[in-house]
Amino acid sequence: MLKALSRRGLSAAAVAAALVLASCATPEPEPAPAPPPAPPPPALSLNSGVAEAASIYVAFMRDVGTIRAGFDSAEAIQAAIRKGASYEPGQLSRGMIAYGSILALQSPEFVQGVRTYAVDPAIRQQMIDRILADPAAAATFPGAEAAAGLIVATIGSDSAAMLAIADAVEADAYTIQERNDPRRRWATVHIADRTTRLEGAKSLSVVQMLPSADESARLFAAANSGSGLGVTPASAGPPYTPAVVRSLAVAALAALGAGGEDARASTEALTTEQNSEFCLNMSKLMLFQCLAASRPSYEDMFCVGRHVARDLATCTAQNISPAPLQVPQSAVAGGAPEQTPVAAQAAVVSPAPTAGPNSSS
Repeated sequence: MLKALSRRGLSAAAVAAALVLASCATPEPEPAPAPPPAPPPPALSLNSGVAEAASIYVAFMRDVGTIRAGFDSAEAIQAAIRKGASYEPGQLSRGMIAYGSILALQSPEFVQGVRTYAVDPAIRQQMIDRILADPAAAATFPGAEAAAGLIVATIGSDSAAMLAIADAVEADAYTIQERNDPRRRWATVHIADRTTRLEGAKSLSVVQMLPSADESARLFAAANSGSGLGVTPASAGPPYTPAVVRSLAVAALAALGAGGEDARASTEALTTEQNSEFCLNMSKLMLFQCLAASRPSYEDMFCVGRHVARDLATCTAQNISPAPLQVPQSAVAGGAPEQTPVAAQAAVVSPAPTAGPNSSS
């Protein structure tokens, strides 16, 4: 009996000791909480200033694209001169590059390729800094060839349209001189106030162009949605012109979420390209030179074809093609101008050749 009680006492003591030991044991640590998910990358964003600049180019090219051969009066020719001279070269050049960036954003391959660098905040900032330091970096992103293809194809079609107008108008400047053309009666008459007409063209060339509200809204929506311009996929490999590179750079900033309203200074700087502006400035000088030498209306008609339509074709093509392009020296209808690069014309601006044997001057 005493032994049994003793055993029960020992068992109770053992249980009590075990409980004491258990209470003194170190508890198992709680698992660490999962880190919070990384914030999503900033949304694609392109500021309204780029869309407004692009609208200036789009609206002007659409308007000047309505010039047609077959002028039926001297005033119709003067209206074409006013229409063709109504652009400020710097604005038109910047608008062309801005439009190129919106075209690039219509490429899902390019947008998705750039946005792979937007996931990690540190890498995203590195890419932004790299583009701002060297815009050519944008041409190395995945999908750049698809984006460049849209720029080259679309602006190339603008150039082709201008070239077709130039060919038709220049040819008509010769046709209208033929004796069986009833328009010859007024086309060979000397322009009454040549100085006023020339000064008017010069004045129109420095007037600041206003963006189209409707066109700006359409382009802004297309840029930030990646759709809406109805472009056909195309591809263009390097080398790229400085203008195409800068269009890609603006689009890349937008895809990284770094092209919004607070980035206007950066995007405006990227749309400025000296070669592009130089070509358009030289075109204006050649137009003024042509008008200064022109006397009858058919010679003014030739100036429209040569130094409005053809030069616009040349300058837009130069923006997208790395190959050197040739443009004719300023001449009036009936001359035989040599083919001279735009850059060479900048060195020496000589008087335009006189008109050919059919001239009434």
